[in-house]
Amino acid sequence: MYIVVDDRILVTEGYQSLFTGEGVPSIGFSPSRFQEWVEDTPADHIKNVEAFLLGDCEGRASFPMMIRRRSQAPVIAMNEASSLEKTLELFAAGVDDVVRKPVHVREILARVHAMRRRTDKRRSTDDEINRGDITVYFDGRDPDVGGKVMMLPRRERRILEFMMRNRGRWVTKSQVFNAVYGLFDAEVDEAVVESHVSKLRKKLRARLGHDPIDSKRYLGYTIL
Repeated sequence: MYIVVDDRILVTEGYQSLFTGEGVPSIGFSPSRFQEWVEDTPADHIKNVEAFLLGDCEGRASFPMMIRRRSQAPVIAMNEASSLEKTLELFAAGVDDVVRKPVHVREILARVHAMRRRTDKRRSTDDEINRGDITVYFDGRDPDVGGKVMMLPRRERRILEFMMRNRGRWVTKSQVFNAVYGLFDAEVDEAVVESHVSKLRKKLRARLGHDPIDSKRYLGYTIL
């Protein structure tokens, strides 16, 4: 999930719409609401955030340090105009990257994946994770399963990517839901995760000849 902070609703809603178009959950905050959210949100929700995007807004320079107390996700500042002085100030404040608006969400996704590559030692080359007969990509491509591309609906693809990123761990239904739909999609019930996972498992089983996903009551799901 991506968090967008700006004091203009037009900006936050605009980016939310663009991320949705890429099948990526996001939520927008005003600066004051964002500060409350960072301080009050449970740790298991915070860890589902893939990156924080900070627009030109009041108090922005204080946000990176506040974020770091709760999350190690990349922090990207978005500037309206090019200014060397402002850029240096933002890096000094602790942001991981500075981009000039307008910036396409695909570029943001690519920058975040590049930063994760450098810090995630479990990640293989490029924007991908490989486990046996399954390779998932983080640039919008469908996964390779059993040596061939498997076309998946974007929700199922996001679930597979999330499980592969957390392979070897148990992830709860709530964690899967938050990763795919975002924390604030009240219009969708968590029960939809079971349907998505069931369809994904059936497709993987048909291609591989076995079910690579294990599930246990109270624990959730893990990819073997």
